[in-house]
Amino acid sequence: MQKSVRYNEGHALYLSLVARKEGTKRGFLSKKTAENSRWTEKFFALYQNVLFYFENDQSARPSGIYLLEGCTCERAPAPKALVPSGHYFLVIFGHDGQKPLELRTEEESDCNEWVECIQQASYSDIIIEREILMQKYIHLVQIMETEKVAANQLRTQLEDQDTEIERLKAEILVLNKTKEQLQPNQNNQEEEDPDIKKIKKVQSFMRGWLCRRKWKIIVQDYICSPHAESMRKRNQIVFNMVEAETEYVHQLSILVNCFLRPLRMAASSKKPPISHDDVSSIFLNSETIMFLHEIFHQGLKARITNWPTLVLADLFDILLPMLNIYQEFVRNHQYSLQVLANCKQNRDFDKLLKQYESNAACEGRMLETFLTYPMFQIPRYIITLHELLAHTPHEHVERKSLEFAKSKLEELSKMMHDEVSDTENIRKNLAIERMIVEGCDILLDTSQTFVRQGSLIQLPSSSERGVLSKVRLGSLSLRKEGERQCFLFTKHFLICTRASGGKLHLLKVGLMPDVCCELSHVFVFADNAAGQGFSHLEFKIMVEPPDGQAFSVVLLAPSRQEKAAWTSDISQCIDNIRCNGLMTSVFEENSKVSVPHMIKSDARLHKDDVDICFSKTLNSCKVPQIRYASVERLLERLTDLRFLSIDFLNTFLHTYRIFTTAAVVIDKLVDIYKKPFTSIPVRSLELFFATNQGTWGSDPLSNKSPRLCRKFSSPPPLSIPSRTSSPVHCRKLSLSSPIMMKTGALDLPPSGFSSPPPTATHSPSLPQALSSEAGDMSPCRSPSTPRHLRYRQTGGAVRNSRCTMSPASAFAIATAAAGHSSSQGFSNSEKACDKEFIIRRAATNRVLNVLRHWVSKHSQDFDMNSELKLGVISLLEEVLRDPDLLPQERKATTNILSALSQEEQDDAQLKIEDILQMAESPRAECFEFLSAMELAEQITLLDHIVFRSIPYEEFLGQGWMKVDKTERTPYIMKTSQHFNNMSNLVASHIMTYADVGSRAGAIEKWLAVADICRCLNNYNGVLEITSALNRSAIYRLKKTWAKVCKQTKALMDRLQKTVSSEGRFKNLRETLKNCNPPCVPYLGMYLTDLAFIEEGTPNFTEEGLVNFSKMRMVKNRFICVSVFLILSVRFVTQVLLDKTLVMDEETLYELSLKIEPRVPPA
Repeated sequence: MQKSVRYNEGHALYLSLVARKEGTKRGFLSKKTAENSRWTEKFFALYQNVLFYFENDQSARPSGIYLLEGCTCERAPAPKALVPSGHYFLVIFGHDGQKPLELRTEEESDCNEWVECIQQASYSDIIIEREILMQKYIHLVQIMETEKVAANQLRTQLEDQDTEIERLKAEILVLNKTKEQLQPNQNNQEEEDPDIKKIKKVQSFMRGWLCRRKWKIIVQDYICSPHAESMRKRNQIVFNMVEAETEYVHQLSILVNCFLRPLRMAASSKKPPISHDDVSSIFLNSETIMFLHEIFHQGLKARITNWPTLVLADLFDILLPMLNIYQEFVRNHQYSLQVLANCKQNRDFDKLLKQYESNAACEGRMLETFLTYPMFQIPRYIITLHELLAHTPHEHVERKSLEFAKSKLEELSKMMHDEVSDTENIRKNLAIERMIVEGCDILLDTSQTFVRQGSLIQLPSSSERGVLSKVRLGSLSLRKEGERQCFLFTKHFLICTRASGGKLHLLKVGLMPDVCCELSHVFVFADNAAGQGFSHLEFKIMVEPPDGQAFSVVLLAPSRQEKAAWTSDISQCIDNIRCNGLMTSVFEENSKVSVPHMIKSDARLHKDDVDICFSKTLNSCKVPQIRYASVERLLERLTDLRFLSIDFLNTFLHTYRIFTTAAVVIDKLVDIYKKPFTSIPVRSLELFFATNQGTWGSDPLSNKSPRLCRKFSSPPPLSIPSRTSSPVHCRKLSLSSPIMMKTGALDLPPSGFSSPPPTATHSPSLPQALSSEAGDMSPCRSPSTPRHLRYRQTGGAVRNSRCTMSPASAFAIATAAAGHSSSQGFSNSEKACDKEFIIRRAATNRVLNVLRHWVSKHSQDFDMNSELKLGVISLLEEVLRDPDLLPQERKATTNILSALSQEEQDDAQLKIEDILQMAESPRAECFEFLSAMELAEQITLLDHIVFRSIPYEEFLGQGWMKVDKTERTPYIMKTSQHFNNMSNLVASHIMTYADVGSRAGAIEKWLAVADICRCLNNYNGVLEITSALNRSAIYRLKKTWAKVCKQTKALMDRLQKTVSSEGRFKNLRETLKNCNPPCVPYLGMYLTDLAFIEEGTPNFTEEGLVNFSKMRMVKNRFICVSVFLILSVRFVTQVLLDKTLVMDEETLYELSLKIEPRVPPA
């Protein structure tokens, strides 16, 4: 006879192991023994409906097993005997003879959790629930059968009623015929001839047939006509507009009901996670917008009920006056997103917001997404009305009303775009000011325009220069210690250091007013820098503050292109400020305001005309910014000798490809240089020499003109304040001279000029020493003085023997002497010659300024257009042959010519052609022998080269979204293809390993590479690797990911959060803002911004004017990429570019299924 119950012990041990690792509930409990009623502590583990207990949590075999099927669990009171304190519960089994299991816990919450888990462990509840559901199902089936019977009965009744109706119709026809027979004319009808009746019947039939045929033809012709097709399309547009409005109102209701109102209630709680002010700043007037569109939506639905008569114009007439509320929302949209980002730093608010976003109505969308919807509504209305008008006939009753509504919406859209464009610069300045720990009050000036920012290396001063060795110059420690974050504005230049938290610290000498600066091209390490790759990369800024001691700062750029861009912008800012100050001091008798009178009195610079329209915002030269203009007016502004705005010049050079060609621009510059008097507008020339004594005409070379008789002569000798002259090896990059802005700086002796001797020398250089004896004549170096007049009388003190002055200085000198009495001894020909010299020097200065910016910042234009390059070189060579060329102009021309003629030689940088050539070479190494640092550095170098090779014109016009995108934007497509190839390479390398451990190791290695790419600011590389790991072929490998350590998984989560696309790449934008250049961002983020600008704003107005406000917005989205100082390692690059290692998506997934097959469902 069997004495014991047998069971599958092996399977029980396996279940105990699973329970100990993955059980529903695990922990230590005190168990009451049956022998001596003592309490012993055991480790319990609950798995499904089986309860195991072990001696401790490390035991491999269980001490006992309890089957919980059919049992109950309840709390038990504590025994009255003196036993240890705790919380007790009983497990009662469902039959007699079995004692209940008494258990005890230390915590009450733990006791409640055990009781709840044990109560749910039995399967009997599931069986009971199944029986209840089965009964409900049977009941529903019975109801359905009953409904079917009732439906059949109703159908039968309807058929009977139809039969009855037909019977009644037949009776009515019989009655009508009987009535006709009883009429009095019955006899007359019977007397008619039967043939006549037949003829009438045939005629009636033919008339009916012809009428029906004619109407059929008319209807068919109309159906096939363009008017009917247009009406069908018009109706479809209206229906789509109603659907879009329904969806928009639904989105606004979600924003208000799921976010705004709950957050208002949360702000009124005892511990508010957000303040009411922040709620108002985030949501702005979105609730008012929702109410407005609910009313408009109800009106649209009422119109649809009257279809096919659709009258919509009156609805837009009601809507238009109220759409101004969008201005506040659009103007503060960026600020609201910033407030939301700051509030998310609060954990309580972030947790509450995620709870709101998990609402099913949100459909997984974030709050930022809902806040962005109103930004697109006005452009959507404009597009809808444009399509509606395209299919509305000109004689339609609503045509004029719809055109009026479209014009008003476009006007509102333009105002909103202008406000967004105007506030972008202010927000940029405020963002930089908030990053500076000490604060910076000069950035709160609304006229302070941001120009450029980047990372430069500050070299030691001249006193410390001899201490540095050759190794010290190229060492990493110098770069790290001397790295500075530099910010250039139109009025100031800031130098900061970046702290560990991303904040900025302003240096003691870091705040430099541009008006006190002097820029020099110096070679401070000419002897030992060539071997280190730093030759010709440094430049010096000399500062002489009016109330402090002079100092200088030497900065090192990462490349020649970066240096050229920095020096060009700094020089232009200095020139603008000094020229503006000179003109202000000269014309202060006529105007007491900050804007010079000569510019303020020109109505063409601030009043709208048929070919130009201005905005209310002033540019860096205190002139209203251009909103719309013709190409001719834009070229006129580019060559206006009175001023040159750095923001206008940068915008023009970035976007001129949209509305004109490079040949047109260079032809305009050639005309300005060769024929300045005919190419420059007359008003510009008149105001260039405007004084309170008269004006100057458009024919300055005509001696017969009476306008040349006004008092205007060559300037008398000047006494210029001394400045420290630069060493011989210094080159001045700025075309301006450091002249004091005050009128008192022009020391004008009362004595006049005498005629120079006929043997006067015409050498452009000064003698080394000037004699001051009586009767001697010495040459004067004023550039505004003709060469035959460059002599001064005895007593003219020259404080600086190497003084050279710019055209702006010459202009100030000439105009300062305009009303002087020393001009009586000169003829009209001498006056005209002096005027001609000033105009030519000013025109040459302007041409060189534009070419300097063009060549330094947009060298790709000349690399890709050989005709343009040859044209500029021939123009510069012609400038060098000018005998009256000033020394600084000659140096500037030589610098531009050398930059065009010689390609930059940088051994550390590859070209994209080298990458394509390496891709065809066989690989010499494999991934196992390459370190993560080597891979990360070379990936960063490759991404940087591919990214930097994209020409500017490919970012214009959304060419990457067109059908012929490969022909229109080949380099953007190459960048996208390179991204996909690198992502495929990472996934293919992981899938080449057969065992789980090797694949997990490969994942950890690539995540280490991604982390190093993050440290190198290569966020494009981070996204390449993370996107590869998120592919379905890699992501589904559960066994492989189980082998990856927790630290690596946490690293991947951090990297994915950084490059996530949520909130329009909010985290990535914040990271890029705080990182030190150089960096490689993700190209798709900028393409999305440019596409958003292109969608809602046209390039040209209906009058054919260029939308220059849009050009400014496009220019602000352009990407400035600095150079990485990373050496190319050829064998590593060959491995990364080896196409034989890359597998396509289908092959990867098939290999993934082969490595880890799908687990069949239980």
